[in-house]
Amino acid sequence: MGNLKEIRTRISSIESTQKITSSMKLVSAAKLRRAQSSIQYLRPYSEKLNEILADLSSAAGSMENMPLFEQRTTEKVVIVVISSNKGLCGAFNANIMKTVHQLVETQYADQHRNGNLQLVCIGKKGYEQLSKQYPVMQQNEALIDHPDFTEVSAICEELTQRFLKGEIDKVDIVYNQFLNAATQRVTVEPFLPIVHLTTEEGTPAGHDYIIEPSPEEVLEELIPKIMKTQLYKTLCDSIASEHGARMISMTKATDNATEILRDLRLKYNNARQSSITNELIEIVSGAEALKG
Repeated sequence: MGNLKEIRTRISSIESTQKITSSMKLVSAAKLRRAQSSIQYLRPYSEKLNEILADLSSAAGSMENMPLFEQRTTEKVVIVVISSNKGLCGAFNANIMKTVHQLVETQYADQHRNGNLQLVCIGKKGYEQLSKQYPVMQQNEALIDHPDFTEVSAICEELTQRFLKGEIDKVDIVYNQFLNAATQRVTVEPFLPIVHLTTEEGTPAGHDYIIEPSPEEVLEELIPKIMKTQLYKTLCDSIASEHGARMISMTKATDNATEILRDLRLKYNNARQSSITNELIEIVSGAEALKG
């Protein structure tokens, strides 16, 4: 009977866990639909801005005189890390941490050793893990739950101003790019300085525009808006990726719970049948002993 009670307790525990994982799967699926809609609407806008920027840069000619295009010796580096606030989303956060470590080891080892490497952590999980090894310039958890373009713009403006003052030489963004509900790709995206101005096909556009007052002046006005949109897009990508990763993870957990429950119920029925058989044998044996 002790064995039967233990199995019943395990079945009850796993059933409770299955209800939780199933509910989390449904919640993540609902959040994913909203996040997926946001990124799908934002991408065409971002791509069109980049196309306009490519046209303008082609018309403007050399970008060497524009401060945000200045290629310097990389001495002071900032890595913007976008993770999640919560776990239970598979390897979503682990892949981000791994990529940051590899990036530092392969490209920014000297900067880290000299104390010239800093992080901007958007998301609690990234901050908790990476702050133990690297200095954190800024940390923000609220943006993951409530993405706000104004707050993203403030982060972008701070990074841009520091770059223009010479306090930063390079900024990279590490995030999960959303491909579909089941696939997320960890991406390292250069942010500052601006290193390429091309269309989606990879070549400068050649539209014949009449630009007033001048391509350079329009670029100075347009570039900050494009950079803010780029950073906001990476945030939306990461949020959609998180919900997709959690939905898949909870689906697998629910399926595993179903398999375990099936095995435990079979084991319980076998143990119960064996117990009943033993009791019948004892009753029959007792009856035979009384007859004798």
